Amino acid sequence: MRVHEFVDEGLGHSSYVVEVGRRALFIDPPRFPTPHEQLVHRLSVAVAWTADTHSHADYVTGSPSFAARSGATFLAPSASELQVPHQPLTDDDVVDLDDGYTLRAMATPGHTPDHMAYLLCCDGAPVALFSGGSLMVGTVGRTDLLGSQLAEPLAHQMFQSLRRLDVLPDDLAVYPTHGAGSFCGAPGSSARTTTIGTERAGNPLFVIDSEDEFVNTLLDGFGTFPSYFGRLPELNRLGPTHYDQLPSLRGLSTNEVVAHVAEGALIVDARPMKQFATGHIAGSMSNTLRPVFASWIGWLTEPGQPLVFVLDPDQDRGDLVRQCLDVGAENLLGELDGGIDAWRDTGRPLTQIRVVDAASMTPTIIDVRQGNEYQSGHVPDSVNVELGSIPDVTPFTDPLTVMCGHGERAMTAASILAANGTPEVSVFDGGPDTWAVATGLELHVGK
Repeated sequence: MRVHEFVDEGLGHSSYVVEVGRRALFIDPPRFPTPHEQLVHRLSVAVAWTADTHSHADYVTGSPSFAARSGATFLAPSASELQVPHQPLTDDDVVDLDDGYTLRAMATPGHTPDHMAYLLCCDGAPVALFSGGSLMVGTVGRTDLLGSQLAEPLAHQMFQSLRRLDVLPDDLAVYPTHGAGSFCGAPGSSARTTTIGTERAGNPLFVIDSEDEFVNTLLDGFGTFPSYFGRLPELNRLGPTHYDQLPSLRGLSTNEVVAHVAEGALIVDARPMKQFATGHIAGSMSNTLRPVFASWIGWLTEPGQPLVFVLDPDQDRGDLVRQCLDVGAENLLGELDGGIDAWRDTGRPLTQIRVVDAASMTPTIIDVRQGNEYQSGHVPDSVNVELGSIPDVTPFTDPLTVMCGHGERAMTAASILAANGTPEVSVFDGGPDTWAVATGLELHVGK
């Protein structure tokens, strides 16, 4: 038996190929499990099953499409009430795999009401736990994704679910679906996998033996999460659109782009932030193509909003399309053919956003990092407005400088503020540590 791990750093999502004898099992695969399929092809094993631990909010599941395409059996919690072909599992159901291996379903509600962990056993002895969004490395899954009214009841369920794991041996390997970089858990470790013993020794939530203390501690640790999390569970329940292969971006003329914008399309400029700063189409949103591109596409665009992209010639179109589809952004109209140079060559105007150093920052500084990042150290007198909230901010009348940890999120925020009517906005080149080194001053810690 071998477990092969695949990590989407941007979404903080781990998925697995479990090789058992001559067959294999996918656990929580992404929408396009291309590297997973390439691996099993190299191994010359057949994927007989694909399993989801719960109704995912952070990405579009790949299990239904893969099962339809390959003939694999899709295993999912009965409580998910999926409207796609699958084998529903209830608590303690056992699936026979190969060579004496079995997969036992363990109902572990909390992160979601339908959540299941899967215990892999060999001849009846546990060898691996696929914990999904229940037990994670150094933390546990958050319980507020379905709304604040369910956060506390689900936190109580999470406590009871974790107690089911108390009987498992210390050396049992644990493979969570959510990890560092995911909005699905309370802050935890950067490690991707763990053991039961490691979590017993060092997970501050797993070791709490008072249910009320656990619930209070868990609920106090939640930050914000992307708005698209509210849409994807139902999309995954009903069944996402099937793609036999990754679609391509269509080239659009400048006139077509203008027409699409007039009809409500948003231009997303995926070039590096400094190239966006020196010249971009007015009203476009900067979102540099990088691993976290998907999270901000899902968070900052409206459901079903038509999108047009501006890219550099050497950027990976396939990666951009995959990331959009991973978070359910499917109305991809195409890209500006010829890029920003084509726009400039028609004589149409470009606009700029200044990138500034510490000496040129305005008195008004907006820090768009997440609240926990801001509290760990920020420029004194700066104001924390998380990037996810920027579209709802009333336009500023005074000049302001936007900052984040490196500059990409700040440029996204600045582009939105400028498009919404803020007349003078600049972006700090760097983060709080850059400012501290440049000024010789100390950062402020806390709120």
